[in-house]
Amino acid sequence: MNLFRWITLCLALLTTSAMPALARDLQGRLGLGYNSQFAASRDGGVPGVSVKYALTPDMAFEGVFALATSSPSQSVTAVKAMKNVFMETNLNFYFMGGLGFCSRSGNSGLEMMGGAGAEFLIPGVDSLGFSMETGVSFDNLSGSYALRTMGVSFLNAGMHFYF
Repeated sequence: MNLFRWITLCLALLTTSAMPALARDLQGRLGLGYNSQFAASRDGGVPGVSVKYALTPDMAFEGVFALATSSPSQSVTAVKAMKNVFMETNLNFYFMGGLGFCSRSGNSGLEMMGGAGAEFLIPGVDSLGFSMETGVSFDNLSGSYALRTMGVSFLNAGMHFYF
């Protein structure tokens, strides 16, 4: 019986004295970086300039613009929304959705995407974030509708420097 009381007391102390996780709060910070996730940017396309802003600790929006006047010409104008669902000290897990207008080689169309992702911030370098995402993408850039699964590293989902 003494052992049961001791274990109960230890568990009670551990659960009541646990430190809350100090998640990286990006609210009110503007991130400037790149994103090459949309259809016109894939397959040898041009990465887009990206601006990311967190309205609340768990909600952020991103705008993407890409342009190449070379032959074949390419462009992307897109927006994304991210909702943080789990935050760790240097890692934010989120659900995301995006909508973009893309054009390549005279073809243009819409692309929609949805999925989950994570943004990693290097400890000690609080202003630099690397994103990785996975999910599905639906576009009609080729003239017919295409549904694709996606898995993008920080090389495509982007990096942002937060001011």
